[in-house]
Amino acid sequence: MNFDLTEEQQILNDSLRRFVTNELGFERRAEVIASGKGTDPATWAALAEMGLLGFTFPEDYDGLGGNAVDTMVVMENFGRGLVVEPYLATVVLAGGLIRDQGSEAQKAELLPAIASGERLMAFAHSEPGARYNLSQVNTKAEADGDQYRISGTKTAVLSGGQAQQLIVSARTSGTGDNEQGLSLFLVNTTAEGVTINDFSTHDGHRTAEIQFSNVVVSASQLVGRLNHAFPAIEKAVDLGIAALCAEAVGAMEAMNAATLDYIKTRKQFGVAIGKFQVLQHRMADMFIQTEQARSMAILAATEADSDQRAQRREALSMAKTLVGQAARYVGQEGVQLHGGMGVTDEMFAAHLFKRLTLINLLFGDADHHLAQVSDGLLAASA
Repeated sequence: MNFDLTEEQQILNDSLRRFVTNELGFERRAEVIASGKGTDPATWAALAEMGLLGFTFPEDYDGLGGNAVDTMVVMENFGRGLVVEPYLATVVLAGGLIRDQGSEAQKAELLPAIASGERLMAFAHSEPGARYNLSQVNTKAEADGDQYRISGTKTAVLSGGQAQQLIVSARTSGTGDNEQGLSLFLVNTTAEGVTINDFSTHDGHRTAEIQFSNVVVSASQLVGRLNHAFPAIEKAVDLGIAALCAEAVGAMEAMNAATLDYIKTRKQFGVAIGKFQVLQHRMADMFIQTEQARSMAILAATEADSDQRAQRREALSMAKTLVGQAARYVGQEGVQLHGGMGVTDEMFAAHLFKRLTLINLLFGDADHHLAQVSDGLLAASA
């Protein structure tokens, strides 16, 4: 596997690192979180001007024709600075679904609007009680002439309160957790019957619980094939997992840097605690965990665009397992090496720990994905 970035990706990485460091610092992030808006218009406009919001869209729709490795570069830098903008929800998840499943009319309308920063979107899929089962969808879309009426509840919708438009999964046939019978629909957040409860998660990001009560959508708002949306949902989630793995690597890098700086300056008995060999060993273990996670994040990015379902799902589960375990280790060690200061809001390490914890839980924690890999190996051996 080639672990090196292309020249263009390296230029992007360097410029984005400078932007995150200089323009999206710790204090600026705190201001955005305190506002409760979940996004800063000036920052979002700057990301659009840099071409990041349309990076993975086709050039015919004002994009740059990038791939999941380009997304990895962006998300790693966002993780390093704990950027809270709704990039994952709008560009990776919703934008990816429109790019891969949308009609020509939907692509022409939505992708340029996302790329220019004019349109914020979210993917409303998870439901109460479903946990990590992607096929467990009880929200229903019942046909009514040339329209559909959607009713149900979605939970943990990333940046759902900031979106102007949602991509909603609903069951158009079948029951329970049947993979067949799922469809995707575009729904305006201002549509009659849509109720959004927007709230902050403990890592500073925004999520929402959204209720749909007899919401009317036209047949033209169907995204992809009727009753056959499950493969598209799986791939969208896999793209999200790859992005999260990259973000986690960036956050672990930042935790390592913050912890190293702290133990170099914190003194005990008149000596910097970084001089103590046992702490040096713990820092070395943190760096090893981060580099292992980086390797798996690269694997996830190279496989996320694949249409080979079994191979892609196995690679993404392996990556999410190891990255989740590494995130937990690095987060906990970083907090402990900071001592009691490591859990205070004044320390960057505390916020890194919170985000790493949430990343492990999103789209399946390490235990869930380890079970997925184990079940796959057992099935293959049988």
